[in-house]
Amino acid sequence: MTGSDALTVRPLTLSDRPAWSDLWTAYLAFYKTSRPPEIYDTYFARLLGDDPQDYSCLVAELDGTLVGLAHYLFHRHGWKVENVCYLQDLYADPAVRGRGIGRALIEGVYEAADAAGAPSVYWLTQDFNTEARKLYDRIGKLSPLIKYDRG
Repeated sequence: MTGSDALTVRPLTLSDRPAWSDLWTAYLAFYKTSRPPEIYDTYFARLLGDDPQDYSCLVAELDGTLVGLAHYLFHRHGWKVENVCYLQDLYADPAVRGRGIGRALIEGVYEAADAAGAPSVYWLTQDFNTEARKLYDRIGKLSPLIKYDRG
């Protein structure tokens, strides 16, 4: 990004709460769901906490405005000695899609995983998320795994 398109990926801060809430609400709406206010409060506190078992958050800022987020978590894996990184939520404001925000956020998570000694990063998406999957196909490797949930 050049000129007035100054894109920054950085950790979430306390002052980001209103913009983060707007982005997470839009993310949840895309997946046709919502969460009550106490979940927002708990999640935001966990994102800023220092418990290594909690989630972390990177945000994308374009010209001083938050336009994207990535929530990720490090956890143990039964087949590996080192932790792995799960990228749970990734969202870019539709108004600025196609400008490298998703890629920059994923690469930011990759850097955080490398710094934490977690060489594996994985995420899930809905099969209908065709636009995001175009990026994922370029920056990741499609797994043959099928996810099941408790019924």
